[in-house]
Amino acid sequence: MSVAAAIRTRDVGELPSRRDEDWRWTDLRGLIRVLPDASEAFTGTLIAGPFDRLAADHHVLVNGGDARIEVAAGKKTLVALRLVSRGAGAHASRVTINLGAGARLRLLESYESDGASVCQTALTITLAEGAALERIVLAQDHEDAVSVSQAEVRLSSTADFGQTIVASGARRQRLETRVVHPGGRASARMDGVYLVADKRHTDHTTVVTHEGVDGTTSQLIKGVARDQARAVFQGKIIVSEGADRTDARMGHHALILSDRAEVDAKPELEIYADDVSCAHGNTVGAMDEDALFYARQRGIPEPEARAMLTEAFIGQVIDRIWFEDARKVVRKWAAERLRV
Repeated sequence: MSVAAAIRTRDVGELPSRRDEDWRWTDLRGLIRVLPDASEAFTGTLIAGPFDRLAADHHVLVNGGDARIEVAAGKKTLVALRLVSRGAGAHASRVTINLGAGARLRLLESYESDGASVCQTALTITLAEGAALERIVLAQDHEDAVSVSQAEVRLSSTADFGQTIVASGARRQRLETRVVHPGGRASARMDGVYLVADKRHTDHTTVVTHEGVDGTTSQLIKGVARDQARAVFQGKIIVSEGADRTDARMGHHALILSDRAEVDAKPELEIYADDVSCAHGNTVGAMDEDALFYARQRGIPEPEARAMLTEAFIGQVIDRIWFEDARKVVRKWAAERLRV
């Protein structure tokens, strides 16, 4: 099943459904009965994106299109990539990113929509030997939008891939990353934060496949769900036969702040090698009432105390963003949503 194919043919039968194990909590076929017409070409003016002031090089796709980002061997650059949906149509985008040997890229990626659009973005990312990429994603879709981002990442030996995805949900929102990890002292950091409220839905799905010796993966996802929102985390780390001395760690931790909110989590390790160091953890619970009581005893009003404690909870993930200026943008964005 393919979201892009469904958009192209307007055939809802191509959409993934709950019958597809990977999509059982983000059923698009059961949600979308008729796909909208193709999005119209956009000719208006866009307001600034969340990362615009941080980058001189901008790639903007509005209502679909293709983009290609090439970083030559040994070069270093910073790029803002905006995926924008305007109106209530359907569209797909494709982005190809290639880093040469020893290249460095900071990718500031944002998803923005203003209505009931249906969109899919396919990213193909390739890192040559010794290349380094930090991908920071801010997904701030409209509450009526359906947005799917699917990234395929291939690393080479000694490459360094860092990712932080921050999302506020949509009618349906899925942010998927699949990494082919060669070992060879390459490393992957796969972090994320979600803050969902009202009836919004977000789905963070990741798969990392270790194929060779001496590879590392570190993953930390934290999220908050309130009102009638729903969050999904599916994380899988596969250690293939022969991928000895793999070091892989995964953690997912969520706060549920109302009785009607829901968090579905499925962390998985598949290990086919013997000499490895792997672990995963998952917790879903309510806010620490003792900490809240202590804050209120110090004269902090309850809404402010709740926001403060929640901000500290997710702050551990935000602090792992390497690029300080982007870290500040993400921290401010999160604080604004926690204090409403």
